[in-house]
Formats: sequence, C-alpha cells, structure tokens
Amino acid sequence: MSERMIKQFMEMVQIDSESGNEATFIQYLKGEFEKLDGIATIDSYGNLVAKFPAKNSARTEPILLSCHADTVKPGAGIEPVLEDGVIRSRGETILGADDKAGIAEMLEALRTANVRPPVEVAISRQEEVGLFGVKNLDYSLLSAKKGFLLDNDTLDTIVIGGPSYFAIDVTVTGKAAHAGMEPENGINAIHAASKAISSLKLGRLDHETTANVGVINGGMIRNGVPDNCTFLAECRSLNHGKAQELADNMVAAIRKHVVEFGATVDIKVDNLCKAVDIPEDSETVEVAKRALKKAGVNATTTFITGFTDASIYNNHGIEMAVVGIGAREEHATSEHIHVADMEKALIMIIETLRIMGE
Repeated sequence: MSERMIKQFMEMVQIDSESGNEATFIQYLKGEFEKLDGIATIDSYGNLVAKFPAKNSARTEPILLSCHADTVKPGAGIEPVLEDGVIRSRGETILGADDKAGIAEMLEALRTANVRPPVEVAISRQEEVGLFGVKNLDYSLLSAKKGFLLDNDTLDTIVIGGPSYFAIDVTVTGKAAHAGMEPENGINAIHAASKAISSLKLGRLDHETTANVGVINGGMIRNGVPDNCTFLAECRSLNHGKAQELADNMVAAIRKHVVEFGATVDIKVDNLCKAVDIPEDSETVEVAKRALKKAGVNATTTFITGFTDASIYNNHGIEMAVVGIGAREEHATSEHIHVADMEKALIMIIETLRIMGE
C-alpha cells in the first residue's frame, strides 16, 4: 500500500507545478481521480474539483478534502531521492512535499478506504502566492459544509485558526537628476522609501501579530538620483481588528515620511483573508484527533500566523480543520519527508473517512 503511494508521490513531484504553472499537474490529477471513478471538473480559474460516492456508508452529507497543486520556487526539474526511509530532492530544488505529499496520501486513502461518506475533493492552484485559487474557486461545485485541509506540516498539531492578512504595495515617486552634477535638483525615491520603512515596527509584534517588508526595487543607474522606488509590505494578526489597525498605522507612517521627504506616494492595501477560528470541540477537530490517535499520534490544536486555504474555506462557511502531511522544512531546498510519517498520515485519512462515514 505504502509502496504505491511513495512511487506516485515521487512521480508527482517530477511534474513541474510552480505557482501559475499548475495546468499540466492539474490535468494529471484529473486523470487520477477519474481512474477512481470520480467525477472531475476543472473550473474557470483552473482549480480541480472531484466528487466520489459513499462507500459502505449510509451518510448522504459529503465531506471536503483539499490540497493545493502549486509549489514554491525553485520547483522545476525536481529529482526525488529515497534514502534510509527519507525522501529528498537530489538537486538545488525544493522537494514539493508541500503539498504533493498530501495529495499522494489522499489518493491512496481514496483507493483503499473500506468505508467513506460522499467525498468532495478540491485541488487549488496559486495557493503559495496569495491563496488565489481558493479565492476564485467555483463554490457552486461544492456542497460539503465540513472538511479537512491536508496542508499542515507536523502530524501532532491541528490548525484551527489563521490570521487576517493585509498586503501593502507602495510606489514612491521622486524626481530624477544627475547624481554628480545636480543631486540637489533631484528627490531620491529610494531614500524616501528607506525613511518610511525605517519608521515601521517589523517582525513579531506580539504573540499573534507580525509585520514585514519583503521586497524593495528602485533606480536604474548608479549615477542617477532615482525617481521611482517600490516596496511590498505585509501585516497579519489572529485578531482582525488588530490587523486592520496595524495596516492603517503602517499606511499612515509610510505616507507621512515619504511626503516629509518631498516625494509622493501611492499605496494599495488588499485584505487577502480575514482571521477565522473553529471551536476546539467542533466535529472536524474531534474527528482529526481520533483519527490521528489511530495512527499513534496524540495531536493538539494550534493557531498559526501563516495562512492556508482553510481561512478562505472557513470564510465561505465550510468548517475546515488543517491536518498534517508529514513534510519538513517546506519552502527550502532541504525540504524532506519521512516515509513513516506519510504512512501515519495515510492511516489518519483512512480513519477520518471511516469515522465520517459512520
């Protein structure tokens, strides 16, 4: 059972699917779901939805299982290697266990579970770059009100809450001039932006709130006073009101320091997702704990200031707990996964299907 799952996982990671380039992999998965007699549909945004009937279960209400198809960069030309029970990438790439391990485990569970309720599967695209797939998902294709997102790393935690997230895109406009001949006639957009950035409180601000500036670009030549600079900032908090206030304060501070420098600024703010949490005693959490115990794992619940597709599902009224797939060191070229952890995740999914099918 696990040999087939591992073989398929290693096959899947070799199909390039960096964010925005998931179409080939989505088509591959469509074929795999259809082999299992699922009815598979690709929506207008390129997400994949598949539906499977109940098996040895009288339950009529479906549950949702979800993963994402895309990987981060560098994720092209992945060569997986299995050594001493651990799968890694051979070269200078990520492995892609996030989230292809979850997909491989799900597929094997659908093949082998003796009992299951009706199951709906959603495979989103562009998760890694802003949850764009799940945000643009055709929800008319889904009827499930409860489900499980297979996208947590550790098996011993169940994620029940995620943050509000604000993306802040800033364009600073100054005035170009020759840096040696007439710098006093220019307004240095990079300098203005740096003044604004240095005024911000960044990093972990408290146990549930963070802020960051991750990208800055500006200028074209060394000896020119740059008239343009852009930077990308963000903030997030498990408390929506706190995140909103922080975003407002960041915008105000950026605007103040840029204008004081003599430059102008354009700021775009996008609330990409709103903080959500599900109760400790919700059915999905209780089922996940029971299923993990079957796999020998005593799991606890947690909140994260990272964000997953579950935030959007919960915003749409679908109760989604986030469960582990066993991946380690995701988003790094050192990413790897233990076969033993994939086997535990498989047991967990099969047991989840059995419990929900009762």
